[in-house]
Amino acid sequence: MISSHTDLPTFTSEVSAQLVLKGISKVFPGRRSWQDKLTKRTSSDFAAIADINLTIEPNTFVSIIGPSGCGKSTLLNIVAGLTQPTDGEVLLNGVSVDRPGPDRGVVFQNYSLMPWMTVAENIRFAIETVYPNLSIVQQKDIVREYIDLVGLQGAEHKHPHELSGGMKQRVGIARALSINPQILLMDEPFGALDALTRGFLQDEIERIWEQQRKTVVLITHSIEEALLLSDKIVMMSRGPAARIVEVLEVPFPRPRKRESLDQYPLYHELKAELEQHLSRETRAVEESRI
Repeated sequence: MISSHTDLPTFTSEVSAQLVLKGISKVFPGRRSWQDKLTKRTSSDFAAIADINLTIEPNTFVSIIGPSGCGKSTLLNIVAGLTQPTDGEVLLNGVSVDRPGPDRGVVFQNYSLMPWMTVAENIRFAIETVYPNLSIVQQKDIVREYIDLVGLQGAEHKHPHELSGGMKQRVGIARALSINPQILLMDEPFGALDALTRGFLQDEIERIWEQQRKTVVLITHSIEEALLLSDKIVMMSRGPAARIVEVLEVPFPRPRKRESLDQYPLYHELKAELEQHLSRETRAVEESRI
């Protein structure tokens, strides 16, 4: 529990959320271009994902991996309440999800910071939006706590254009965590970063997760990232109508260090299985375009 949060709504808890996806499907309506109208062709609907069933236990770190275009971000947006499923239901601790809410914090790939606000103001904006009854002193205490958590001391009064990509993403992580969500949703948060910065932030996420033990869902294309951070890895098929192919358990003890993971024989087995899955599904996507 976060010590600074002294008067929070009842959704906060020492135990983070159980997430259940039941028969989730998403179909996007087809659109007719002007060429279609001239030739009297009709465009078909596009089924992004189909019949997704998954249970994520509290305090579990889950990665979702699959070929480009398989609906990973669509699925995450449905969990976040930003997109409604065509069929199925998302349950968070038994309650149906149908809109965004403070019980789910989201970290986007493109940072999504307010450019006219400083680091501290970006974080405080989230806090005062979710907890309008907190005093200014309480808000500042929480801002300071999360700036310290992500290692941005000294950058409090900088604006986004003054920050590196890695620093911007740390602000996004601090902002998402500052509202004390039950579940943290991360949509390829390190995809736009260089390899060195990406590795550093992966280690930071591992450290922060060890401290807070939130339920986390991470979308990633990186096999190494998934194996480093996850308790489970959800493998999705190619689209359209992408499905869950398999869920891999990642049994390595925590806390984890990237330099020691490859000492486990199972690491190489899991990595090879994931590589084969991505290669097979990606190849099938390319062949379908020929």
